[in-house]
Amino acid sequence: MTAPLLPLAAHERVHTYEVEEARAEVGRAFCPHELHVVGRGGQLDVRLHGESFDRTGLYCLDYGTEVRITPGALESFFLVQIPLAGSAEVSCGQEHIVSTPDLASVPSPSERLSMHWAAGNPQLIVWIDRPALEDHLGRMLGRQLRRPIAFSLGMDLTLPTARSWLAIVDLLRQEVDNGDGMLRQPLAVRQLEGLLMTQLLLAQPSNYTPALLGEQPRVAPPAVKRAMELIEAHAAEALTVEDVAEAVGVGVRALQEGFRRHLGTTPLCYLRDVRLERVRAELVARDPGSTTVTDVACSWGFFHAGRFSLAYRERFGESPSRTLRS
Repeated sequence: MTAPLLPLAAHERVHTYEVEEARAEVGRAFCPHELHVVGRGGQLDVRLHGESFDRTGLYCLDYGTEVRITPGALESFFLVQIPLAGSAEVSCGQEHIVSTPDLASVPSPSERLSMHWAAGNPQLIVWIDRPALEDHLGRMLGRQLRRPIAFSLGMDLTLPTARSWLAIVDLLRQEVDNGDGMLRQPLAVRQLEGLLMTQLLLAQPSNYTPALLGEQPRVAPPAVKRAMELIEAHAAEALTVEDVAEAVGVGVRALQEGFRRHLGTTPLCYLRDVRLERVRAELVARDPGSTTVTDVACSWGFFHAGRFSLAYRERFGESPSRTLRS
C-alpha cells in the first residue's frame, strides 16, 4: 500500500529502511542520538522532509514503525514536536507526557530527552536556534536573561494561543511548499521567524511567562520619540519591534504600550505607515516606463502584492499603479 503523503514532500532529506543511515541523516538535521526499533517484527521506513532557515527550521519526520529515540540533552536548540497522527511518549528531565495531535512536546534543551514513538506517528517539527530564541526573549523583556528558558513539556494545541502559533507554523509550511514565495526575501524570513518566536514565548508556559505577562513600566514620550526616529531612519531595513525596543532601552510590551498611549497605534503599524509614505514618494518620482510597483514595494518590505495594494489604497485613496502612472 502506498504510504500517505507527508508535508514538505518536495524537500526530502532522506528515505531509508536502514537504522544506521536513519541515525546519521536525522542526526545531521538535529543532533546525534540513539535509535532502536522496538519489537522484532518492526520494519523501519524512515522519511525526513525539511527546510532550514537562518534561525529556525521546519521538518516532517516519520519512522514508519515503533522506535525508541534517545538524544540526551539537545543543548543548542529548541524543538516543538507536533504529532500528525498516533502518539509518542516523551520524557524530559522530571516531566513525562503522551504526545498526540492535541498535545505537542516542547523539550527544554538543558534537560535529558528520551522518546518512544508509536508506529503511525509522523510528526511536524519546528526547530529553533537556542541563542536566537534567548536573545529574542531578552529583547522582548528589555534585559539580559539570567537563567535558561525552561518550557513546560506539554503544549496544549486546543488553546487559542497555541492555535494562533500553529497558524504561523502553517503559513511557514505553505511558503516552504510554494518554493517561490516570501521565503526568497531575507526581510520576510526574518520577520516571520521573529513572529514565530514571539508567539511561542507567549503561547507556551515557561519560567519567563510571569515576566512576559506582568505589568511593564510605561514608556515616557522621549523613548517613543527615539523609537519613531529610529523607525524613520531605518524603515528600509529588516526592522523588528524587538530591534527598536532594544535600541531605545525598553521592553517590547512597554514600547507597544507607549505607542498606544501617545500615538494611538503600534510600532509595527507606524513602521508600515512610514514605508507606505516612502513607497508613494518613490512612485511619484520614478519613471513608469522603467519602474514597476512590485519592485518599489519589495524594496520597502512589502512582499505580498494583494495586502500591499489594499493597505496603499486605504492609506492614499488610489492604487499604487495609478500613483506611478500619474
